[in-house]
Amino acid sequence: QVQLVESGGGLVQPGGSLRLSCVVSGVIFNIHDIAWHRQTPGHERELVATITAGGRQNTIDDNKFAISRENVENTAYLQMNNLRPEDTGVYYCYARRRSDEYWGQGTQVTVSS
Repeated sequence: QVQLVESGGGLVQPGGSLRLSCVVSGVIFNIHDIAWHRQTPGHERELVATITAGGRQNTIDDNKFAISRENVENTAYLQMNNLRPEDTGVYYCYARRRSDEYWGQGTQVTVSS
């Protein structure tokens, strides 16, 4: 059974930082591309950051987000800095290899003073 378990969300003040984690089990982690998506209130789910199996990274805002992976730990990370209220939402981990794709349940991030 494939599982993606996110953690690290919570309440943070504007300008603060959070580091999300995603532990993947049930698949060979290091051959899967990993992504973080988010769904903010009133918006559709959007892609935030990706990291390929080979380690190539891409984010929607390199000044705010950084994605990484630790293959020996089957874990991916999303570092988020200078958070703003509009970053509030549920953040989802996603894994894909070819036509196989998997989602986590999400972790809530709330940016508020």
